[in-house]
Amino acid sequence: MAGHRDAGSVSGMSAPSTPPGPGRPLHRSVREGATGASSSPSSWSSSSSPRPARLCVVGSLNADITVVADRFPAPGETVGGGPLTIVPGGKGANQAVAAARLGAEVFMIGLIGDDANGAMLRRTLRAEGVDDSGVALAGDVSSGSAVITVDPAGENTIVVSPGANGAVDAEAVRRHAAVIRASDCLCVGFEVPDSAVTEAARLAADAGVPVLLNPSPWRAVSPELIRLTDVLLVNEHELALLRAAHGVGGRLGPADGDDCVDGDAVADALAGCGIRAAVVTRGSRGCLVVERGRLVAEFPGADIVAVDSTGAGDAVTGAVATVLGEGGSLVDAARLAMGVAAASVTVAGAQASYPRRADLQAASLPSR
Repeated sequence: MAGHRDAGSVSGMSAPSTPPGPGRPLHRSVREGATGASSSPSSWSSSSSPRPARLCVVGSLNADITVVADRFPAPGETVGGGPLTIVPGGKGANQAVAAARLGAEVFMIGLIGDDANGAMLRRTLRAEGVDDSGVALAGDVSSGSAVITVDPAGENTIVVSPGANGAVDAEAVRRHAAVIRASDCLCVGFEVPDSAVTEAARLAADAGVPVLLNPSPWRAVSPELIRLTDVLLVNEHELALLRAAHGVGGRLGPADGDDCVDGDAVADALAGCGIRAAVVTRGSRGCLVVERGRLVAEFPGADIVAVDSTGAGDAVTGAVATVLGEGGSLVDAARLAMGVAAASVTVAGAQASYPRRADLQAASLPSR
């Protein structure tokens, strides 16, 4: 979610606004023990219960090239900035690391270049406990990169050069079909081509594995992919684009634009787009949770001082996937996600900012 990233909630957040009571698990049952040992990544534990969520992420890996500036430049203007940093990123890798830090067992599918940035990205995944055996080299294509500018308020602008991410295709996904089918949840996003995203969703849906889609950076979502998606995770801007693509009008708040003030209107709009369940992030104002055409929860934003919001939306995705993979409800998933996002924006960088559950407990933020 480029531009404005999402901040979360703080301890003592209010209960879901309407209707009362916890949300029900919405996702399809996942077949346990349906595949042999050879189909699962070597890092996955045995199926004794309870066990961590088994997640598969099909997505991007980027080198984040970041500079802090006093303000964003106007078109044609040059402004001075601070020291340049190059750190691991990419929406897919960010989601994988966020989930791994929350205790999930994560298998990553993607492509990197045979270069220094690619080596850094692989080292980081391994250091975070993410199984990188689904990450291949893309031959003569360089690793993906993102050029990020951060202002003193922690807001950012991002330009992505896809590099190797643009070569991820359906065949690259099919090589790991058994892993997708054995997962508890699949995460997909739009920093890799449609063919890879749709093929992964097909494999997951056929096996009864819930599909979590974060359509960012935005492009039109095909009718097939909407049918295959169990949970959509979007920010307000992406929701507006989704509504426009589906010809769903109406106002979501008292002012012009898509401020998502009226949660019931948001639920109606999502239903009009064919979405069964969604988490709509609202930046510093928290998030809305929608299931089956109705608002089931609303979590407020955090009273925090943001340092850097880069990657906070990816932290939300990783947290939601983790809880769904553990068998929790979408409301529980959003609650944890808001705590994770709140913690992440108080630390510079994306992956380096992601908390573990113990960190959330120490900060009195939601950890379940």
